[in-house]
Amino acid sequence: MARIRSMIAAACLAVGTVSVTACSTLPDEVDRAQIDTDSRQALNQLYAKNDAARAIGQQARAVLIFPSIVKAGLGIGGGYGEGEMRQGGGVTGYYSTFTGSWGLQAGAQQYGYAVFLMNDDAVQYVRESEGWEIGVGPTVVLVNAGVAQNLSTTSLKEDAYAFIFDQKGLMAGISIEGTKINKLH
Repeated sequence: MARIRSMIAAACLAVGTVSVTACSTLPDEVDRAQIDTDSRQALNQLYAKNDAARAIGQQARAVLIFPSIVKAGLGIGGGYGEGEMRQGGGVTGYYSTFTGSWGLQAGAQQYGYAVFLMNDDAVQYVRESEGWEIGVGPTVVLVNAGVAQNLSTTSLKEDAYAFIFDQKGLMAGISIEGTKINKLH
């Protein structure tokens, strides 16, 4: 029984590695246009529903926006999505996001998230790194309802602030800790 579990885990790891490698190429022009449209709509909806996000967005140097991440799991889980970095009103790069997890989990969900980069060092780190794992590098605060109540534009001192939005599905809880963000080449 342990051997079967090991074989299944190895197969899942191999498939996941191939999938992530295959997804690290720059999307073609049609895909980029769709990412642009989806990201712009998602950011506008986030601003319309969340005053704290809008206020932080006005002060941010750049924003990474991932309009749709699909996550599924049964013991071993993973999530993937594509998005873009927006700065100064335009798109400055395309990125993928990947998260893996294991443990007691079953189900599927879809959600989006935005990471507001508040200073030039954070923007430069994301642009120049070979992949950014949230929790390593710039400090990120995940803004939930409680944090949002205590934020003001004068109290913004961290490198980045993240908002999760548009959650749909049957898995409990979402975390972006350990999520890997890679520039699409």
